[in-house]
Amino acid sequence: MLEVLKNLWETSGFAQFFLDPDGWKSGIMILIAFALLYMAIKKQFEPLLLLPIAFGMLLTNLPWPGGGIFHPEWFEGDINWAALGGQYHDAAGNHIDPGLFDFLYIGVKMDIFPCLIFMAVGAMTDFGPLISRPSSFFMGAGAQFGISFAFVVACLLGFDPQGAASIGIIGGADGPTAIYLTSKLAPELLGAIAIAAYSYMALIPMIQPPVMKLLTTKKMRQVKMEQTRPVSKTEKICFPIIVTVVCVLILPSVAPLLGCLMLGNLFRESGVTDRLSDTAQNAMCNIVTIMLGTSVGATAVGARFLKLETIMIIGIGLAAFIFATVGGLIIGDIMYFLSKGKINPLIGAAGVSAVPMAARVASKVGQKENPSNFLLMHAMGPNVAGVIGSAVAAGILLTLFG
Repeated sequence: MLEVLKNLWETSGFAQFFLDPDGWKSGIMILIAFALLYMAIKKQFEPLLLLPIAFGMLLTNLPWPGGGIFHPEWFEGDINWAALGGQYHDAAGNHIDPGLFDFLYIGVKMDIFPCLIFMAVGAMTDFGPLISRPSSFFMGAGAQFGISFAFVVACLLGFDPQGAASIGIIGGADGPTAIYLTSKLAPELLGAIAIAAYSYMALIPMIQPPVMKLLTTKKMRQVKMEQTRPVSKTEKICFPIIVTVVCVLILPSVAPLLGCLMLGNLFRESGVTDRLSDTAQNAMCNIVTIMLGTSVGATAVGARFLKLETIMIIGIGLAAFIFATVGGLIIGDIMYFLSKGKINPLIGAAGVSAVPMAARVASKVGQKENPSNFLLMHAMGPNVAGVIGSAVAAGILLTLFG
């Protein structure tokens, strides 16, 4: 009887906290997962992604005797297909079965999930505000300054170019793009980068307003913008086709992300694929979000996550978000003066590609200064330009360092 109880204890998850030298790290990650779950449920900070990420983190850090639900070492470099086929033995000769998240992570490693998320984003996005005011592209481009800033800082702190590029893309405020690029260039940093990117996206309503007020005057923030011209159906159909052809010819590495984004938008605007558009926006988006979130959360294994470089990534990510906002606002200020006060510079802060949260924040700040001011549709122009800009930036970094 005592032997049975001993075996039961040794094969339990509780015992692994003490038997595994990194067990305390798993305990800390479980507490972090609880904190993220609280933020997602109670504070509603980007809950659709933060909740599955947090729960994936929780599961992967619960001790699993004789193996685990996820094995990150199988995905360093090329995928270990033999291990996924059940043909893996550890150094002691013990057979290790693949876990659930090992299979789900294939969709991340092979860039399937980020591209499908971009397709869903395209199906949900109206490019009309960007088409009616093409100058919004400049504000979207200005917001990519956060990527350049973070890349330089990461290099100065000792990260290699691949890692620095992956950290830099946090400044694009685009979770799927960050996951896409990091999975190719620095998969060992994926957990920290994904969590930083989505956490800061959720905190945009707290991060951006102080920067907006610092770089604009009260008079600037009160500017009421005129309604933009109507955009024809033909323009909306041609736009995703033209952008795809031009960008992919110039930068072939951007084809998967940008192509899926524009295909989703074409589903929306063509008028002949309503069922496909509805599926992309709802069923597919929800399913992929669950699988992407939980599998990315599973990469945050305590033994690998709790390092000095993780703290540096989180710090650089915050600075990247701030400087991305600064870059967009500076272009917004310039356009305010060039237009002789007709463009509200607050919309420049929406150049970060967190759609539509950044546009809503810009509109809310403007409305506080002038209750009759409605900037949401104006801010959507730079906002969707930022989505395109971050995808192009990822393509450039992949071309340079891939």
